[in-house]
Amino acid sequence: MCEANAYLRHNGKEELLLEAVDKVVPQEGELLLENIFGQRKMIKGKIVEMALVDHKIIIEKE
Repeated sequence: MCEANAYLRHNGKEELLLEAVDKVVPQEGELLLENIFGQRKMIKGKIVEMALVDHKIIIEKE
């Protein structure tokens, strides 16, 4: 599978935002995350790390 879990990093800790993300669409300072189940989340932030072997997308709020 090619999906990854998206996490919000805050004060050095990572909080799960959305599991099985297969699409990330940047939209004017925000990120639209969509997973394989059709769930969507919009978050203001930026991607600071992608570890695809570990299936992780790390996002920090701006």
